[in-house]
Amino acid sequence: MFDAIVIDKVDDAQTVSLKQVTEAELPDGDVLVDVAFSTLNYKDALAITGAAPVVGRFPMVPGIDYSGTVAQSAHPDFKPGDRVVLNGWGVGERHWGGLAKKARAKGDWLIHLPAGIDLRQAMAIGTAGYTAMLCVLALEKHGLTPADGEVLVTGAAGGVGSVATALLAAKGYTVAAVTGRTAEHEYLMSLGAASIVDRETLTGKVRPLNKERWAAAIDVAGSSVLANVLSSISYGGAVAACGLAAGMDLPSSVAPFILRGVSLIGVDSVMVPKERRIQAWNRLASDLDMAKLEAMITELALQDVVATAPKFLEGQVRGRIVVPVA
Repeated sequence: MFDAIVIDKVDDAQTVSLKQVTEAELPDGDVLVDVAFSTLNYKDALAITGAAPVVGRFPMVPGIDYSGTVAQSAHPDFKPGDRVVLNGWGVGERHWGGLAKKARAKGDWLIHLPAGIDLRQAMAIGTAGYTAMLCVLALEKHGLTPADGEVLVTGAAGGVGSVATALLAAKGYTVAAVTGRTAEHEYLMSLGAASIVDRETLTGKVRPLNKERWAAAIDVAGSSVLANVLSSISYGGAVAACGLAAGMDLPSSVAPFILRGVSLIGVDSVMVPKERRIQAWNRLASDLDMAKLEAMITELALQDVVATAPKFLEGQVRGRIVVPVA
């Protein structure tokens, strides 16, 4: 028996509790992992609170990512004792996730943790930090360089935004960090932000084109925030969009794309091929300042996860929440 957070549904009413389950209840997979750390992400909060239909089957253990050591393996790439990390692949949605002391998964979903990142740091990075790195890689592929100008990061005090700000600053980019919380200004400047942009300036009426302000952007918000960002990107610039915290709609026009040649790059983290995952994690190992990562971390006990989940939806979470599970 071991502890797990379990989401279930009884008579169309969702229940969430910390309970004990058995190894026999774990879903199919060819690798059994002793989970060391997991995280609480925005998607996990949606699943736990039931605010969105994230969970595809019940019962479900949430936790869209985890790090740990291999306990048993029938997969040729992994052996007992290997340090591994998992992000996405429907884990915590359609396949039991990481907010439990054990997890079973397909070996093709796992990657070896790069040297230079320990198990706790892996979940301080988590899906949020890994997604931030995918966004940086997308902008680099577009051709962005520090000489091109300022890069905007929306939701900068959150998990993706915090890591994106630190990564960009470490590579010499001038970062403009967006937040609606004045209390986070000092925190964002400590991560490397050069300036702070009030979120309210990006939530108003959307014009087809505004003054060119930023060479590129990483956006976690969507909706009118993304539309306003697009209208202010400089000629030939790009936006890497990876979130929808403000909504799934996009009240924009084709003007930024046609008249300024702006590119909107969608960044998915769930189904990314293994080669790109390994590339992203290797870059995180080499590029991310682990001291800055440490400043982003809040640790949360497994038994406190359910009560904390609503704070995500209220915009009250800073940086990364790490959940020690072992």
